[in-house]
Amino acid sequence: MHGFLICALALMAALSLAQTSGGSNPARVVAEFEQRAKQYLDWRETTVGKAPYPTNSPGKIVAARQELANKVRVSRAGAKQGEVFTPEIANYFRREITATFNGRYGKRIRSSLKNSEPSEIHLEINQSYPEKVALQSTPPTLLLNLPELPKGLEYRIVGRELVLRDSDANIIVDYIQNALPETK
Repeated sequence: MHGFLICALALMAALSLAQTSGGSNPARVVAEFEQRAKQYLDWRETTVGKAPYPTNSPGKIVAARQELANKVRVSRAGAKQGEVFTPEIANYFRREITATFNGRYGKRIRSSLKNSEPSEIHLEINQSYPEKVALQSTPPTLLLNLPELPKGLEYRIVGRELVLRDSDANIIVDYIQNALPETK
């Protein structure tokens, strides 16, 4: 009887954790996301090449970035939204972002996003982030609650979408629609 009671309590605790975490293990979801981000960078490096080398010539930097982006687009022509941000990963990010917006620094984050230049672009996988559109930075208090990215990738915000941007090729790797809660 004692063993049955322990098993029943363990099952209840597991069910409770599953309900509060949306049915998934947050550590596993983060590890899967980090693996997918790393796989993208490893793929890019072995398939199309490394990031452009630093130089004092802005023209050479732009040309090298455009060449890298074109190679990525050709080699990754069939890529679709959700390949890095799978539905389970996207839901995890939405929960974390919503919790952050509802937390201690939520007003500060909203204010920061309102004060930045609005960026209205239609998002497509492998498209270059438009050079003339401001790169909306992700508020540091929000970044603290998102998984750390490897060098070469960064988070950007476009409207309510969270974008995963290849900063070396200046292309959109993936994005989450409606990642940020609606403004109040």
